[in-house]
Amino acid sequence: MFKKIVEAMTGQHPMQIASDRFNEMLRLSLEMVSEASAVYWGRLLTAEQRSALYDKDVRVNKLQRKIRKNVIANLSSPVPSDVPFALLMMSLVKDVERIGDYSKNLVEVPALCGSDEEGSAHELPDDAVTAELKQIARAIEGLAREAGSIYEVGNQERARELTLEGRDTAKRCDKLIAQIVKGGYSAEQAVDLTLGVRFYKRLNAHMLNLMSSLLMPLHKLDYYDEKAVID
Repeated sequence: MFKKIVEAMTGQHPMQIASDRFNEMLRLSLEMVSEASAVYWGRLLTAEQRSALYDKDVRVNKLQRKIRKNVIANLSSPVPSDVPFALLMMSLVKDVERIGDYSKNLVEVPALCGSDEEGSAHELPDDAVTAELKQIARAIEGLAREAGSIYEVGNQERARELTLEGRDTAKRCDKLIAQIVKGGYSAEQAVDLTLGVRFYKRLNAHMLNLMSSLLMPLHKLDYYDEKAVID
């Protein structure tokens, strides 16, 4: 599917309106990943900044609905322009919408575990588990920074590299949960760390689903088979 994606990103696709909206939706969601991660690690947000971040999530949701409407209109026409691409869009917009949702969830962790009324500050334990989570966060932030440009040029090789790195990141998240369970943390610290790991893992997973569309045929979307022959 990657050739169709490149066409869409460069303004050469029949479903250009849906493609343009997807590009904007993707940009907003990926921006939210970095912004949300900064909040989790201690960035204090003003009321205006928090409202602006939530507004991005609202815009992402509205774009998703508009893209779905574009796709349905296309598929309902007597001669649909590109059925495989339309089906791809219906799948990818859900992943991008979930990136926005999990980013918002990550922002809300300090509100649950923090010490101030705004929920903008919380204190993580200074230990190996937190250090590992911070490394995982940096890897996922890096994936978010690269994902947009990878889509823009259809960079399969970099998508493959990031997919392998992301699969390793997911395994690290699973191991970290086991360490938290055995770590003897207070209830508040355990919730704080567990939610952080959970939301980072889900962000990673949905971004890897996006990468899979550059590497895999449509029927294997959301999976990665190293032995698959990419056409």
